[in-house]
Amino acid sequence: MVIAVLTVEFALHGNDSLKGKRRVANSLKQKVRNTFNVAVAEAGTEESLVRLRLQVVSISNSEQHVRSRMDKCMLMMEAACDEEMTYSDVEVFYDD
Repeated sequence: MVIAVLTVEFALHGNDSLKGKRRVANSLKQKVRNTFNVAVAEAGTEESLVRLRLQVVSISNSEQHVRSRMDKCMLMMEAACDEEMTYSDVEVFYDD
């Protein structure tokens, strides 16, 4: 089994409210879940109003499949969000 974790971070320029941050986060999370059938959660930036870090997790039997899914997911998130993506990384773990 192969587990992939995609981490993406956005800079929310000009955001000054939790409501604005939640709007961006919930929109992205819903689009990603509906399109790719993956788990998505905010991780580590709960205290910041100007940074949003989301982590996406997917499991498969094929490394190629999860890497492709995470790449497509990252590209969709970048295209669907007006905010600046400042960081993205994919980690792959193997469970024997």
